[in-house]
Amino acid sequence: MRKFFQSLATLLVLAAVAASAQAGKVRIALAETPSDELAAFFVALDRAKAKGLDYEWTAFADEELAIQAILSGKMDIGFGTPYSVMQKSKAPIRIIFQLSKLKFFPVTSKKYSKLEDLKGQPITLHSRGGGTDSIANVIEEKMNMKFGNRSYVPGSGNRVALLLGGKTDATIIDLSNKNKLMKAHGDKFNVLPMFDVDASDEALFANLNWLQANSKDVDIFVSSLLSVYRDMAKDPKIIRKETDPKGPIGKLPKEVLDSLDKFYTDAVEGGLYDKDGGGMKAAMADMEWYSRAGQLKGDLKSLKVEDFWYMEPLERAKK
Repeated sequence: MRKFFQSLATLLVLAAVAASAQAGKVRIALAETPSDELAAFFVALDRAKAKGLDYEWTAFADEELAIQAILSGKMDIGFGTPYSVMQKSKAPIRIIFQLSKLKFFPVTSKKYSKLEDLKGQPITLHSRGGGTDSIANVIEEKMNMKFGNRSYVPGSGNRVALLLGGKTDATIIDLSNKNKLMKAHGDKFNVLPMFDVDASDEALFANLNWLQANSKDVDIFVSSLLSVYRDMAKDPKIIRKETDPKGPIGKLPKEVLDSLDKFYTDAVEGGLYDKDGGGMKAAMADMEWYSRAGQLKGDLKSLKVEDFWYMEPLERAKK
């Protein structure tokens, strides 16, 4: 009888711990500070909060730090595309939602006019192992060439500043910053011809054990994201309309807020977002892309979607 009560007590303690974890805030690891690129995400957070999600977010300096925060258990959900980490790590890290595709563009000073000109030349990228790093790897493979020294500066806007200041002659930047740069300084820079890419640039990922233990919060989060992406596909201006003036995006400079409509209109028209959150289509594109980029090892045919994606929250949201 004593063993029974001891076992019962242990079960009650475990249940209390689980309930406490469920009741705690969802800790979100951003891979950069709030910007126009994150406006849709914060609209989704506001919608999720209205449904009862309790959360807090921390902006890390780069994607690598955000990934490490998830691996260590200090944060719950992270930003990025940690395919290499998912394959190598013993932790069951899984992607649940594609936030954006790899719609990036090689932009250079007038020193270069085609990709082949960058053979052996230095290039500035976002982060080691991130989306722009993988683009550079695939360019090398496709063009049968090698870049020179790679330096890493997070944020397309920061890399634009380096271009304008003459601190770099070649980088890879996102759709919005490319459009703004060429509109204001198109006579000074070249956008080099680039092949189409449908793989993920940014995605949401977390430890599978945490996802399953906190399915209610995860479902609220994913369904809120999906609703924003579907509404945005119909009317990109919904992001500006729903941006909280007191939130982190609402506190950005007026010129950034005034450009949100154009940013999201251009992004939707440019195919930056999948209105269905990526799912199987994104997973297949990701595995092919990141295999070619050298971040996934082994025969592509041997890779399994379930080792990288956890589809259940997205499928529940679609229903």
